[in-house]
Amino acid sequence: MIVALLLLLPRFAAATPYYAFTERASTAYEQILRLDMDAATATLSAIKTKEPENLVYHHLENYRDFFELYLSEDDQLLEERLPLRADRLAALEELPEDSPWRNYALAEIRLHWALIRLRFEAYYPAFRDVNKAHKLLRDNAREFPDFLPTYKDLGLLHAAVGAIPPQFKWGVELFSSLNGSIEEGRAELELALADKSGPFYRETAVLHALLELHLNGEPDRAWGLVSALDMSPKTNKLHCFILANVAMRSGRNDRALSLLEAQPRDRGTQDFPYLDFMLGLAKIRNLDTGARVHFQSFLLRFDGRHFVKEAGQKIAWCELLLGRESAYRNALAEVGRRGNATGGGDRNAENEAISGRLPHLGLLRARLLFDGAYYERARREIDAVDPNTLNDHEQLELTYRTGRILHGLKDYSGALSFYERTLTAGRHDESFFACNAALQAGLVEEIRGNKERARHYFEQCLELHPEEYKTGLHIQAKAGLNRL
Repeated sequence: MIVALLLLLPRFAAATPYYAFTERASTAYEQILRLDMDAATATLSAIKTKEPENLVYHHLENYRDFFELYLSEDDQLLEERLPLRADRLAALEELPEDSPWRNYALAEIRLHWALIRLRFEAYYPAFRDVNKAHKLLRDNAREFPDFLPTYKDLGLLHAAVGAIPPQFKWGVELFSSLNGSIEEGRAELELALADKSGPFYRETAVLHALLELHLNGEPDRAWGLVSALDMSPKTNKLHCFILANVAMRSGRNDRALSLLEAQPRDRGTQDFPYLDFMLGLAKIRNLDTGARVHFQSFLLRFDGRHFVKEAGQKIAWCELLLGRESAYRNALAEVGRRGNATGGGDRNAENEAISGRLPHLGLLRARLLFDGAYYERARREIDAVDPNTLNDHEQLELTYRTGRILHGLKDYSGALSFYERTLTAGRHDESFFACNAALQAGLVEEIRGNKERARHYFEQCLELHPEEYKTGLHIQAKAGLNRL
């Protein structure tokens, strides 16, 4: 027995855990990003069987769980998968400390779970995971400065921290390792992009484009970046989402419509109901009431909590555009029965349902056309509104939306005039009009190179606390200040 054990000992000693992005790992990763979860699970099982010491399995399995949980918002699935988080972290901690993949994979798992927890509104453990991930990435950058994947996540964290608005500063103060700026994060993401042959190149490129879009105020640059990538929106739902999302946020509503109309609808991959929500948005922004069927499809297929109230509101708006006031009120009555009102769009929908206030049809049409970047059509709609027929709230909305439309048409002087009027009249109003007018005025002055005026308006935005959209507006204002 002793001789037998001694003969086996070299084999046991050789069984050291390692991390390698092998051909099977690359296959599993691509399958996950296609949302082909059954195929990915089978490939991951093959890795576990045939490469038992390759701990890439735990990292990629967490990728799979992230997408399944984030897209479905399934509470039961969360309860099933949460215990696996600790097992994966424990397994990856067995990697040799001289491997740069160790801290990187540990940090990624924590970041994935931070995003999942934010989605499920568990803020304290999310901040805790972000803090620990940041420390791991910071140590990795110090010990392995040439390991470029580290800078993908580090750059994202530093940019995000630079845009945290005041109401979330408690999280940064509680976890003091977090610091950074948008410019620092941008530089780190660009450094990570030097790894063109690495497995995470496209993911890094997408994150870089989204930073340009959301935090750096460069929507056209973001569109150029994602358009240059080798994407397959007709066969890959995530690719369709990325391209359509950037198109809609950079004034390319018609392009988004064509992408979303051609979205893949195969049943063999993870369902992605939000693509139909986006298609509904793209259509209603062109005043196409056929949008209603897509919002209904989203509500039938999605059991989560976000965007549900907003989808109900948009169905009601379709009825109003068709002149069916009774059907509008019936549809809006459904808004309070599902979902929650934590997000800006959902809160706006719930407030509309509670108020019982019928939207002014001309202002609604102008709003939708503006959101679709159909600025000339929006201007014709707003010009046709008779101010003498409006109540005080509608008068404020008319002033605000006129400024927005002039901004879209690049009439910056005119836009600033109406933004100032909105700020004067709406500073104490519960709506978001004044807060966004301050933000947009800051963006105009930033474009014109008037940094002090831009700073003044961004600070005004942060001083206002509307009932709706506050967090998103404050993030953008804080990002503007960070850029200045």
